Amino acid sequence: MRKFWQKNKKTASAFIVAAFLVAVLWFFFWPLNKVVEAPGEAINIQPMVKIKGEKPLKHNEFMITAVSISQAHPYSYVWKIFDPHIDIQSQNSVTGGQNNADFNNVQKVYMDSAINNAITVGYQYANRSVTKSYHGVYVLNVFPQSDFKNRLRPADLVESVNGKQLTKSTEYVNYIKSLPENAPLTITFKRDGHQMVVKGQKREIVKGFNGIGITMIDDMSIKTDPTAQIQPGQIGGPSGGLMFALQVYSQLTHKQYNVKKIAGTGTIATNGQVGEIGGVDKKIIAANKSGAKVFFSPYVKPTKMNLALEEGHRTNYQVAKETAKKYAPGMKVVPVTSFDQALHYLETH
Repeated sequence: MRKFWQKNKKTASAFIVAAFLVAVLWFFFWPLNKVVEAPGEAINIQPMVKIKGEKPLKHNEFMITAVSISQAHPYSYVWKIFDPHIDIQSQNSVTGGQNNADFNNVQKVYMDSAINNAITVGYQYANRSVTKSYHGVYVLNVFPQSDFKNRLRPADLVESVNGKQLTKSTEYVNYIKSLPENAPLTITFKRDGHQMVVKGQKREIVKGFNGIGITMIDDMSIKTDPTAQIQPGQIGGPSGGLMFALQVYSQLTHKQYNVKKIAGTGTIATNGQVGEIGGVDKKIIAANKSGAKVFFSPYVKPTKMNLALEEGHRTNYQVAKETAKKYAPGMKVVPVTSFDQALHYLETH
């Protein structure tokens, strides 16, 4: 009986140890259908920007800020209790429901566009030669309410709408706006080198707004003198546009500013307008850790469509200012709507 008890005791102990190990492995390594968003790094962009014949900046350091995205595990929820700067989101909320290939394609399109726009703005403001060529528009996102949901995909290259071959996203937007409500639409596009056609119609995307339900971005190339290139490595997305433009302009003009470490975020259009981005609260934390004294935050007055799509909408600047007040009180958050405003601040402070 004693031997039987000892044998069962050993078996029970082995089972408990095995169960404990399985629980530990599950806790730390089991992948959930969610991702962790956390503050990333604030990165000096000087090594990324090369302009023929122009020397790197020595006095100032422009930094782009990133959000870290990683696979969520059960332990992530414990981590979140102790770190107020992380969020756990569904993968769909981050990728917009896109698969990995589509998501990566969109991020590359965004970055390529941001680079071209930034170089264009930097050269224009420095009165240097830059020529733009437009080749069509890429699909970036298709709203769930769109008649083209699941028929158009991110990174599809639109060639024509109703037979009209336009080259800029603004031209397509204006043309579609000019059509009556629920007007039929025939879109010709390229996907993976193959020409395709899809038919649908305008419809109500949000209450009071009848449209196509697609966001688009220009497929543009540029030629500059002197030649310039920006190599961002593995960084994707459009949010580095403003900071790249400031870096390019400053290298071309040899400008120096009183503020040494300058961080920021925001998209940039070829006319210098700055657009909003995601994760600005985490970018504030990253910039502060890197010693930035100034942080440029986009400010875009919300439209009726913004407010309809997102209840309780807050601007980038509102979020950035609140975050800095609590976690980075020594860093100045500057709201900007344009390249002009950012440059004016640097030249006067």
